[in-house]
Amino acid sequence: MTTMVEQGMVEQARPGTAAAVRRHELAAFLRHRREHITPEQVGLPRGTRRRTPGLRREEVAQLASVGVTWYTWLEQARDIQVSVQVLDALARTLFLDPSERAHLFQLAGQVDPTPATSCPSITPAVRTILATMEPMPACVQNSRYDILAYNRTYGLLLCDLDEVPPEDRNCLVLSYTHDQWRSSIVHLQDTQRLMAARFRATMAGHLAEPAWKLLLKRLRAESAEFRENWDRHEVVAHRSKRKDFDNPYVGRISVDHTDLWLGPELGPRLVTYAPADEESRQRLEKLHAIAVERDGVRVG
Repeated sequence: MTTMVEQGMVEQARPGTAAAVRRHELAAFLRHRREHITPEQVGLPRGTRRRTPGLRREEVAQLASVGVTWYTWLEQARDIQVSVQVLDALARTLFLDPSERAHLFQLAGQVDPTPATSCPSITPAVRTILATMEPMPACVQNSRYDILAYNRTYGLLLCDLDEVPPEDRNCLVLSYTHDQWRSSIVHLQDTQRLMAARFRATMAGHLAEPAWKLLLKRLRAESAEFRENWDRHEVVAHRSKRKDFDNPYVGRISVDHTDLWLGPELGPRLVTYAPADEESRQRLEKLHAIAVERDGVRVG
């Protein structure tokens, strides 16, 4: 009698299954990209006896630091496991752009662990909305608290965000490790505890995803405060609330925080900070003027 596990193994191996189709698509995609990378692009001599268009399999394997046999099996659509580290190396070796990189990871059935610095939801229209909302601070965040886009006022609200490396533009990382960001939050301990609880609640749906695990590992390694809050095992859903910031340019600002989701799923969201009183409105206008002036200096 065939067990459910055995049936699943047979289904996995059958040529017409979704897994098999993805493997063949992955193999074809890798071959196509390999054949369109010239030796000169990766610093290799072309030679006079080269008959293969683009790079050879062994050259890709060497550049990506993987075994030639293993890479050959990958292009032959063999049923082998591909780690995210290998996929990252292949993406860099084959000069994949963000869309091609995302396609590679999707075909391999893996989640890209690289912190998000771009997002399909960040369309020109969304950027226009962010700019139009000025002087009100606004940004787009994903469910991991990565800051994907922001307007000029938000860029100076808690620190000079343009000076922060893209891989560090994460509200959790900044609130636990960035001195100026931390000093701008009036109720820092309460905010940190609330964010850790929100992160735990949201991560329940992403426990197996490398990007989430890497972020959690980084926070636990870099912040004792985060470890303490995380070990409380508190959970809380997203909700609107009033926030107070001590801005180094204009002083105390009180705002009402509202999340506007950009799709049917609780993924990327537009985060807005409306002034809570007239004094805060005037200070946000002043902060916006400073941001516009600084932007003009950088462009000039």
